Amino acid sequence: MVRRSEYDDGQAAKRLKVPVAAFRWARHCGLVPEPDLPTRRWSPAAVAAMDPDAIREALPRTPISGAAAANQIAETLGTPNLSGEKAAVTAFVVRRLIDLRLLTDLSANPDGSLVNPDQVDLVCAREDLAELVAAHTPLGPDQAAQRLSVRRTDFDHMLRLGWIKPADVIEVRFGTSRAGAVDVALFRTSDVDGLPAAHPEIGWAALRTLGKGQRSPLAALPAATA
Repeated sequence: MVRRSEYDDGQAAKRLKVPVAAFRWARHCGLVPEPDLPTRRWSPAAVAAMDPDAIREALPRTPISGAAAANQIAETLGTPNLSGEKAAVTAFVVRRLIDLRLLTDLSANPDGSLVNPDQVDLVCAREDLAELVAAHTPLGPDQAAQRLSVRRTDFDHMLRLGWIKPADVIEVRFGTSRAGAVDVALFRTSDVDGLPAAHPEIGWAALRTLGKGQRSPLAALPAATA
């Protein structure tokens, strides 16, 4: 057996013979201490001092996927996600709830998410669940422009100016080949809705009356700098 000088969460879980999801949940609960090495990893001594049984027992229920969590939230709202139809609640919303730390991502897969069903139950019990989901529902660029009642070119200027940033980017395929795939930016509804109040100086009423081919007043504004 190769002796490691340091362990990440996956390696530590393997050493302790516990699921990675359980290890991550135990860390969230404080049962697993913060990494003791400058590399943000654990030393062999720190891993040896951990209690595998306590880590397993900290997560008594099997984690569920982000998609399953989205389905449960949709059911709670009375708008179930139906196969073959546009989902009322998507995994995008679940990722935003993770960003808000209302859910904890337990997955070792960067392309997916696993969450504790007990946490999902708590989210579903919130009185403001409908408002929370509405605020974090995804909008594509065209949808965002339509919601603001502006042209897509004007919304593109807002993006260039750094007034709003994508909350996520997804790959959309046309056909079965990756050659036809494009990246589509997604924006939180609350971020889009907040733009008029954040930038009252531009004259939204006039912006919304611009016709096709008319120059946007946003075009002369300097682009955002890093």
